[in-house]
Amino acid sequence: MAITQTHSLELTPERLADDPLILIIPGLGNSGPDHWQTQWEAQIPDAERVELGMWDDPHRNTWVNKINLAVHRAGRPVILVAHSLGCHAVAWWAEYEQPAYGNPVVGALLVAPPDAERAGVDERIARFAPTPRRALPFPAFLAASENDPYCSLRNARGLAADWGATFAYAGSIGHINADSGIDDWAFGQLLLAQLLREHRTRQGIGREDETATRRRAAARYTRLPWIQSAEGARRANEW
Repeated sequence: MAITQTHSLELTPERLADDPLILIIPGLGNSGPDHWQTQWEAQIPDAERVELGMWDDPHRNTWVNKINLAVHRAGRPVILVAHSLGCHAVAWWAEYEQPAYGNPVVGALLVAPPDAERAGVDERIARFAPTPRRALPFPAFLAASENDPYCSLRNARGLAADWGATFAYAGSIGHINADSGIDDWAFGQLLLAQLLREHRTRQGIGREDETATRRRAAARYTRLPWIQSAEGARRANEW
């Protein structure tokens, strides 16, 4: 497989003190205007969609290379927010690149990964099989729905265990997409906020002696209403 470049990005302590770039990685068909990923892209100041291309006819190695290029171009810490088949692309990126733990990807939110090894699965999803089983080299949440038609809850829990991710039960909301009726998905927002908080904690952000640079970095996200929104927490608990 031809990787765009070998993994050589090393982040300085100054870079690691900044809040990460959010890279949004959709699945098959891309994420349309009503999808929560698209809404997050509009809401979050430092969020970018990875243009994987070939949305309806994906090629695994091409998608992996596109993720690799986006991570390298960021030049700063990254949190990956992947949906559906995009989760498998992330797992394959980690499998091939094998970056150091938490550098440069400091976290990932993996949502509704399909079962790529299930009999009769869509051929386009089957291209990403066999599923990598190595633990991911960054902290992660794996969120899954009880009635996702593309993956059983049991299989999703197994993936979380294999990937070393914390499993997050999202309720019975289908494939956690635009058809799920979840608008901008408050529960997912809380998971992303937790990844950001954990990153700041690891970097010492929030201490009284933090630098002005760190203060500015932290402020970028705490200004967003859903980071500390009681209403967001109430809505999430409904799931």
